[in-house]
Amino acid sequence: MRNRLKSERGAALLEAAITVPIVLLLSVGIFEFGRAFQTWQVLTNAAREGARIAVLTGTTDEQIKDQVTGYLTAGGLQLEGVAVNVKVERGVALGTSNASRITISYPFSFMMLNPIIRMVTPGSTTGEAPIAMGAVALMRNEN
Repeated sequence: MRNRLKSERGAALLEAAITVPIVLLLSVGIFEFGRAFQTWQVLTNAAREGARIAVLTGTTDEQIKDQVTGYLTAGGLQLEGVAVNVKVERGVALGTSNASRITISYPFSFMMLNPIIRMVTPGSTTGEAPIAMGAVALMRNEN
């Protein structure tokens, strides 16, 4: 009985050495994709807010862009040093009426997964450039 317990000690250590990195990678993946989903939700809501302002008569493109960037900042997205593109289109045909369309493009980078991917596959170019994440909102104009 005593010999059997000694031989199983190394097996438990080996099992832990294999499973701990896998559990950590899964945890980091859940965290990173949750952050990506939250960023996408902020972009979607910011585009909606911009479209809501764009359909009002008398608003300028600068007011719309200020509203969108204000929402992005309030949503916790970093805007300094990041090329955020906000495109305002008015008079878009929507059935028998016209509408306003707001398109937002934001570069998103994974914080932890990109270095892990580069560590596992050193020659890979995956993760070097940010992912272009975007959102579009279309609302009918008031008139």
